[in-house]
Formats: sequence, structure tokens, C-alpha cells
Amino acid sequence: MSRSLEGHRVLVVGAGTRPSDDPDPPAGNGRAAAVLAARAGATLALADRDPEAVAETARLVAAEGSDPTVVLADVAEPQACDTVVARALEAMGGLDGLVLNVGIGLGSRLAGTSAAQWDLVFAVNVRSHFLLARAALPHMRGGSIVFVSSVAGLKPGSSIPAYDASKAALAGLCRHVALEGARAGVRANVVAPGLIDTPLGRLASAGRPGRDRTPVPLGRQGTAWEVAQAVLFFLSQDSSYITGQVLAVDGGLSTLR
Repeated sequence: MSRSLEGHRVLVVGAGTRPSDDPDPPAGNGRAAAVLAARAGATLALADRDPEAVAETARLVAAEGSDPTVVLADVAEPQACDTVVARALEAMGGLDGLVLNVGIGLGSRLAGTSAAQWDLVFAVNVRSHFLLARAALPHMRGGSIVFVSSVAGLKPGSSIPAYDASKAALAGLCRHVALEGARAGVRANVVAPGLIDTPLGRLASAGRPGRDRTPVPLGRQGTAWEVAQAVLFFLSQDSSYITGQVLAVDGGLSTLR
């Protein structure tokens, strides 16, 4: 891999991977993005609320030759978002890239989703992204913000309306961040994964076995490493004239009716 992020300072929020009982668990999207960014030469700050999960990501990042800063925070709390960005800026001396990977899903269909569940999903999946981007943007001159969303925001993708609606909202937020960020040369884009083999994806399949039988045109689920390649593209100057866009990493799933 080329050192396309040499000298870049990147904050990955949601850098841990959900704990799994699998003997050989796959990486989550945030962990894979952090490792590939380190491999590409970036200096990393890693934020997550799970100390063990983010510590393992930090170990993998260190193995790539980077010395990451770890920030423990629950970005469902508004003040934590400002703290995460402030800690990253203090540790790295600036910010060239921001990867926003946090997300949850609660409830089941309209009748099975409470107002409290709806509000918590939006607090994590949308409000935290807004607050983190708001805190980071004034300190960025050039660089890139990458929102990790889902194809569930492009077409009905689950039985969790709060999740689908929150992922759709990220596209609108991204377009606004791209418009404001352009004044400082900051780009903002969305990566929208489809069916990806992550610990969370396996948990979803256990609860909804039909998920694994979804007819993906390319005939398989993707990996977090394939999602991370798209994140890396948007972080790097390879995407220097792309902003305000949504890239589906889904094996063609979003092309189906």
C-alpha cells in the first residue's frame, strides 16, 4: 500500500470492534479504517466507549508503526463530542481527517419502536456526527471528513425505522458539511456499506437469518477491509475533487429494486 496519508493526522470515532465469541472474529469498519490509515502513514487518534475494543485497535495500529492516542468517550453525551475532538487536537497538534463510524439500531418496525429508542438512535447516529463535525471543522485546513453510513439509508434495509431514517439523515448532514467545509478546502463524503461481515453484521444475521440470504449481485458479503479502502480513498488526495457524495460499498445491493 502507498503511503497516501503520510503526515496526515486522523481521528477515527468508533474505532473499536464489537466484542464477539467467534474464535476468529472479523474486524469492524472502524478498526479496519484505523489500521489501513496507519498503514498509509497517518498519525491516529482513536475514540470509542469500549476500553478493551479500542485498546485492541490501538495495538493493531501500533503494529503498523503508528503511535495512536486513545480517547474513551460515549458520544451519545453531547459534551463528549467536544472532548474527543479537543483531546485529538491536543495530542496530534491538528486534524487532517475525521472518520465518523459510530452507529446503533434499536426498536423493531414502527409499532415496536419507542420514542426513547428513536431519540437515542438519532443521538448516536446523527447528533454525534453533527457535533463532532462542528467541533472539528474550525480546526481543519484542507483534509477530509468521512461519514460511515449504510445502504439502509438509501433504500429500506432493515426492520428498524430509526436506524434507516438516521442513516438517510447522514447524507443531508454530509452535504451541508461539504458546503461549509469547502471554504477551508475540507471535503466531506459518505461511505455507505451494504451487507458486511463484521461482528455486528453476524449478530444481525443471528436475529434475522434471512439477512444472509439477501441476493447481493456480486454473490457475497463484503468485508470491513473493503469498506476501509473506500474510507481511505476519501481521506486521501486521490479524491481531491470529490465532496458531498455518497459511495455505496455494497456489491451492487443498492441497485436492486
